Amino acid sequence: MHEFLVSAAAFIVLVGVMVVVHEFGHFAVAKYFGVRVESFSVGFGPRLFGIKYGETDYKVCLLPLGGFVKMTGEAPEQNLEAPGTQVEVPADDPGSFTAHPRWQRMLIGLAGPFSNFVLAFVLMTFYFGVFNEVPKYVVQSTTIEWVNAGSPAAQAGLQPGDVIRRFETVDNPSWEQVFTRATLNLRQTVPVTVNRGGNTIALSLRLPTEMKGDDIVGMLPQYLPGPIGVAEVQPGTPADKAGLRKGDAIQSVDGRAFHTVPALLAYLQAGQGKPVSLVIVRNGVTMAPVVAHPAKLDTGWKLGFATMPIPLRTDPLPLDKALDKSTAFCADNSFLIVEVLERLFTHKVSVSQLSGPVGIARMAGEAAEMKGWYPKFGLAGEISLNLGILNLLPFPILDGGMILLLLIESLLRRDISVNVKERIYQAAFVVLMAFFAFIIFNDVTKLPIFTHIKP
Repeated sequence: MHEFLVSAAAFIVLVGVMVVVHEFGHFAVAKYFGVRVESFSVGFGPRLFGIKYGETDYKVCLLPLGGFVKMTGEAPEQNLEAPGTQVEVPADDPGSFTAHPRWQRMLIGLAGPFSNFVLAFVLMTFYFGVFNEVPKYVVQSTTIEWVNAGSPAAQAGLQPGDVIRRFETVDNPSWEQVFTRATLNLRQTVPVTVNRGGNTIALSLRLPTEMKGDDIVGMLPQYLPGPIGVAEVQPGTPADKAGLRKGDAIQSVDGRAFHTVPALLAYLQAGQGKPVSLVIVRNGVTMAPVVAHPAKLDTGWKLGFATMPIPLRTDPLPLDKALDKSTAFCADNSFLIVEVLERLFTHKVSVSQLSGPVGIARMAGEAAEMKGWYPKFGLAGEISLNLGILNLLPFPILDGGMILLLLIESLLRRDISVNVKERIYQAAFVVLMAFFAFIIFNDVTKLPIFTHIKP
């Protein structure tokens, strides 16, 4: 219940802010060109409260899921003048949306997505300039800490200790780049070059149909250089019986040095409960090895201790560097979104990989509970860029669709029939709702209650 409430609240705040900023872009440019804005709404549904200033009703509505701007003459049905119908907007109304030049209407359409791009840029500039959290200690190379038996990585010949020098088309990639390129090439075979003991080895990795779990197709990354710190030991667990105490550091397990919990857990699952020998450092002194007997706890074989959080430090950047980092963030994520769309239309990426409201809510909830500010600012920036780019797609109802129709009218040098426009929008609405329903269904099937995967 707690997780649901956090996800719901985070989703409302995140999406609400993104959509309101988007609509404010339309509002500001429409006002600048003299288009009559009848209402600017935060939320949908029945009006709760607000104030009317000039021609515009500024209001807050019951459902806090974004907002909208209503401009006179914007909807095709407002401009119908067929026999027997009531003319809602006079043809010569200077405040009507359609009374303005097409180039102005295009700029009004572009203003919403542009506002989302600006929001993402401002958010990330603020983050890099004020926080810019970085690990106190980090492994600079893309080193594999563990490889799960039978996984695609194991079948490709990858081994613990390998350092990835090239993954698909990226030289000396970060783990984030490895994950991104793997996600974009699911069901395909990609070249991987690793350094193993000073030797360069070229391998071929066949990627699965989906990415899941803490690993990357069976590879567990080494992010940290030091041993695993023990923050708390649960009474009666294998760790407690073996003598682990709060503040201990696990230097090695069966002679292997593990630095991250996911890699240690993967090793314990591979052993299926087999006793393990632990070398512990306590108060700077290396203790004699102790034997622990993993037990089935929750969803797998575990020792029963909580780990120390990854130590972070803030390293605020000067304004010029923060602007550069923010520009790179926005550019990288924008190109990634465009590449995903391109691969979606060429059937290289499955539609099932897309996330809708439920998926975004889960990500927002997880980000809200994560330590540090980057998960929150990073997700907000990514969602804002997504909203901006998706609204530019040349599909009716979306801003890009409106701009496309205006461009066609400019080439034809005449307006498209209002009746034709209305039919186009109606058909587009049906298609969009069907797609939306599919995405929501896909989101729901990924919930832990259906996948049996503990979050």
